[in-house]
Amino acid sequence: MSRKNAVAMILGSAFYKDLDALLALERQEINTPYGAQVVWRMREPSAAQQDENPREVYFIARHGIPHTLLPNQINWRAQAAALQMLGVGALVVTSSVGVMDASLPVQVPMLLGDLLMPQNTLPDGTACTMFTTPSREQGHLVIEGGLFSKALEQRVREIAADVEVSLHESSVVFAYVGGPRTKTPAENRFFASLGAQVNSMTVGPEVVLANELEIPCAGLVVGHKRSSGEDASDVDGESHITSSLDDARTSLARLILAIANRLEPVPFANHIYRFGG
Repeated sequence: MSRKNAVAMILGSAFYKDLDALLALERQEINTPYGAQVVWRMREPSAAQQDENPREVYFIARHGIPHTLLPNQINWRAQAAALQMLGVGALVVTSSVGVMDASLPVQVPMLLGDLLMPQNTLPDGTACTMFTTPSREQGHLVIEGGLFSKALEQRVREIAADVEVSLHESSVVFAYVGGPRTKTPAENRFFASLGAQVNSMTVGPEVVLANELEIPCAGLVVGHKRSSGEDASDVDGESHITSSLDDARTSLARLILAIANRLEPVPFANHIYRFGG
């Protein structure tokens, strides 16, 4: 396997529901400098893997299986280090999100185009970086092509169209707001005023750390609630919510399966500036 010939997905609980029924997965534990990280490898090769240089596919269940980890309990650096050690060259990060932009739909998959994370810190208060101690590998992540890869976004859109899963027509701005508590109405108004359209307690650290390790990322999210505090006709009524969520999960499962079988690594569009390098 080449250095970055694998693809991976980090899945939130809403995304890996019943995933084991769709994919043959093998549990692996990767020992990293930051601790052990459990990953799930696809056992059965896809059509794209039937060659001399197979493309490995890995999944990380962000909160564990079953769901046990709060956002502040996730070992973000171990996740990123494991992906690097596995040779991942394309990462799709998923999350259910609160929708702050009233013009956006809920329960419709959306791709992320930019990140709002004013304080570049992890939940423990330390800097959100893999470069925690001086080393030859450290440097400044220079964002040129965006934290979310445009090449990956385009490929995910093509895959979604092929399997007839409708995505929102434009990418959206994501705000990372650390948990484990939810946001206050004032906080939601504040982030919306800065241009954020959706938010959650995850994703932000994952894409920053992966980019520091030169792993291209895409963000795939689905709104599960309104975070503006305003009434929304598209989420009125409990039966409508349940039906819409079930439809969304079915579509997402189909899209995740297609991504796992068809996605390929892409070039990294940012770069790490290293002094003296």
